[in-house]
Amino acid sequence: MTTIAQAIAQSPLPRLETRLLLQHITGLSHSQLITRDGDLLPPEQEAQWRQLCRRREQGEPVAYLLGSREFYGRTFTVNRHVLIPRPETEHLLEAALQRLPENGVLWDLGTGSGIIAVSAKCERPDARVFASDISAEALAVAQQNAAAWCAPVSFAQGAWFAANQVFRLPQHSVHVIASNPPYIEADDPHLQQGDLRYEPPAALTDFADGLAHIRHIAQHAPAYLRRHGWLLLEHGYDQETPVQALLRDAGFADVFTRRDLAGQPRVSGGRWLGDGRK
Repeated sequence: MTTIAQAIAQSPLPRLETRLLLQHITGLSHSQLITRDGDLLPPEQEAQWRQLCRRREQGEPVAYLLGSREFYGRTFTVNRHVLIPRPETEHLLEAALQRLPENGVLWDLGTGSGIIAVSAKCERPDARVFASDISAEALAVAQQNAAAWCAPVSFAQGAWFAANQVFRLPQHSVHVIASNPPYIEADDPHLQQGDLRYEPPAALTDFADGLAHIRHIAQHAPAYLRRHGWLLLEHGYDQETPVQALLRDAGFADVFTRRDLAGQPRVSGGRWLGDGRK
């Protein structure tokens, strides 16, 4: 049998990944791995450890191996049916929270694991939060996360605004629509690299120019937004100019782009000034 110290020393993985996987298998904390590093791994844990190491060596993301990822200070369940939450998406959440009025209505389009919708409801219990996704498997993950965080979010399956067949939201009734849609171009080589190889393709790319879904959302969002309501979209680092143009063409004003901590354009949005209920 192998001790914890031996497992760490013999691991083919970076030390941080090694410790995360061992914590997952043993249930020990980071400090316990240090103080109990002479403990023997039971045979079943050692077998699981070696299997996870093999899967990681083949490139499978650590988040899928652990079954979870942290986002905005909370741990969310993830699996191969949803994107792995990324720190950049916190900028989309923050932009939504800043623009959501008291007792406001937020619709998270393409919710995936539910990180935007669930986090928003936890941060703003006064808000009414709706979340939709075309994938039944993704919605199951989102609902699991909502239950884990005691966040009463309304969920529906459907492609973009078609989900309103379930919600029955009146026209011009939503204060903020937030979305992290598939925005990678179909021929982008990054789709064949790193973690992206394991994530659901339909959640990454529109299988077109990277703007197809953003274009659709911008065109149809005004029917659901209240006057002075906001549409907020996460997008690629090189899509600031075309996304801003799509928003303006759809009639949005006060168009802006928010940059991530690396200084890259990450979230663009606009305010709807057209007819609608106040």
